[in-house]
Amino acid sequence: MSNSADSPPKRSSPGGHGFRFRPARILTLAVFALAGLIFFTSFHTARGTNIRTDASLLKLSDLIKERSDKNGDAERENTALRRRVESLAARDDGRSEAEDKRLTRIEDRAGTRPVRGRTVSVTLQDAPPDAGPKLPGYPEPQPNDLVIHQQDLQAVVNALWQGGARGIEVMGQRLISTSAVRCVGNTLILQGRVYSPPYKITAVGDPDDLRTALSQSSAIQNYMLYVNAYGLGWKAEDEGTKTLPGYTGTVDLHYAEPVD
Repeated sequence: MSNSADSPPKRSSPGGHGFRFRPARILTLAVFALAGLIFFTSFHTARGTNIRTDASLLKLSDLIKERSDKNGDAERENTALRRRVESLAARDDGRSEAEDKRLTRIEDRAGTRPVRGRTVSVTLQDAPPDAGPKLPGYPEPQPNDLVIHQQDLQAVVNALWQGGARGIEVMGQRLISTSAVRCVGNTLILQGRVYSPPYKITAVGDPDDLRTALSQSSAIQNYMLYVNAYGLGWKAEDEGTKTLPGYTGTVDLHYAEPVD
């Protein structure tokens, strides 16, 4: 802020011989003031860093992918450690045969053991971005009509459970009772990992029962209207006998606690 001694001279009244109003001078001062403001704003934002390489300005998608990769590495490390612990515990666990069978049943229900059997897979895919109505009487699609939504994935998973699936995996990850199939934008977030379409869901069970459950689901019937009208992707097929791996992530529940 300027001192009083540095304040600009007062303008004289019209017709006087004091300070004269010159538009060119005022314009020049305005340009320099604007340049100074831009410089100050850039310095304040950067705070001594290179703005072009500041991590805070990276694309959100890049940050999500980086975190997803780290989660994947942590998951693989956790799997290796768990197998080592189980191997050490199996040497002399002191359990009876009945207790071992009971533990096996619990692990099967929890989804932490591999499950093998005949499989049916469902693949969902976004429609082409320039897709138009393929059936007469349908309006031009809105952007939301052309992408896979969370409820579409949940509809398939719920129908497969309803059809008697003994195990389900989504994008290669085994689902358990606490798994949450959530979408943010056009990406799927599942157990700390991020995926983009196409989305593949695989279930172990009786293929006829699984297919029947899919066809009878009202939510999937609604989805099929968009498949036929706008070209959303849908592929359901038998994949023979396969083994779905057991869930290897953490099974600890995390919840909030009240504080004083």
